[in-house]
Amino acid sequence: MEEGTSKSPGHLQGTDDCQQWDPREDCDVRQILDRIADKWSLLVIALLDGRSLRFTELRRRIDGVSQRMLTVTLRQLERDGLVRRTVHPVVPPRVDYELTPLGATLHDTIEALVRWTEEHQQEIAAARDAYDRRVAAEAHLVDA
Repeated sequence: MEEGTSKSPGHLQGTDDCQQWDPREDCDVRQILDRIADKWSLLVIALLDGRSLRFTELRRRIDGVSQRMLTVTLRQLERDGLVRRTVHPVVPPRVDYELTPLGATLHDTIEALVRWTEEHQQEIAAARDAYDRRVAAEAHLVDA
């Protein structure tokens, strides 16, 4: 096995010399950022703010997520200590998910990111429009 590679895909095993913004794949910081910054994790954390939800409720509220991806996402968040899974001893079994205190601290950061997005969405829309017009004009020149 090459130096710095992890033994299994789910195992966080980084090098001791990882620094902030280190792009190496084997860095714990990058692996954690990859996990918590994916679109499904962000949505799950946002939805669980201050409440617990059942799996089916989460799936219903997250447009476009498959059952498998939601399951994988919840397991990873639980493994990282961000989400708590509670199985209630009833028939049929009821499973609830909620943020842990650690997960709640992450929600504050996500909320700041959402605020930034809301504040700059018109600028981003204008930049996208300008880009699309420029690319279309360039394509027209190439075709001519």
